[in-house]
Amino acid sequence: MLSSPCLLWLLAVTFLVPRGQPLSPQDFEEEEEDETETAWPLLSAVPCDYDHCRHLQVPCKELQRAGPAACLCPGLSSPAQPPDPPRMGEVRIVAEEGRAMVHWCAPSSPVLLYWLLLWDGSEAAQKGPPLNATVRRAELKGLKPGGVYVVCVVAANEAGASPVPEAGGEGREGVDIPAFGPCSRLVVPPNPHTLVHAAIGVGMALALLSCAALVWHFCLRDSWGCPRRATARASGAL
Repeated sequence: MLSSPCLLWLLAVTFLVPRGQPLSPQDFEEEEEDETETAWPLLSAVPCDYDHCRHLQVPCKELQRAGPAACLCPGLSSPAQPPDPPRMGEVRIVAEEGRAMVHWCAPSSPVLLYWLLLWDGSEAAQKGPPLNATVRRAELKGLKPGGVYVVCVVAANEAGASPVPEAGGEGREGVDIPAFGPCSRLVVPPNPHTLVHAAIGVGMALALLSCAALVWHFCLRDSWGCPRRATARASGAL
């Protein structure tokens, strides 16, 4: 027979300690709903309205702070490294005005500013003014009709600047420029107005030559007489 202290301990454990109740199917459904509600904000995050090629594009970090809901930004390289080269886009040339509009896309890297480099056949490149990180379009002026140029876009941050193909004056025209790289070759067509003026000039010169030939012909005929008339007169005299 058990002693009284042991009996009292058994009675206390049996009646005083609460027993665990088995979980019902309803309890499992409630737990699943709680887990779904917790995971839903992560699953509902969508990409931010950010376009690498959009002109005056707001930085993605600002879009995250300003948006009503969470959004995801594209991945970027480390800010401790120089940016990757931007991708050159459409280059629209206006030969009549001697200018070109250059468009590019931002790299997947932190960028603080951009600038353009222009080669016109000389050894030294012409460096354009600095442009802020939202800019994706810039204008080149002073292009000569019939000229051949090479333009490159450079991105920079605190770690340095993005690389460009080797510069080289005369040799640059023979450099193979990648289709989706930071550079593009510009071939400015002749000014259409110049061609029209040249055509008018050539036409006027031909007209003057024709008139001069006719005048010279008639002057000779008046001076020497018509050969056919002289022959006819000689035959009549005989």
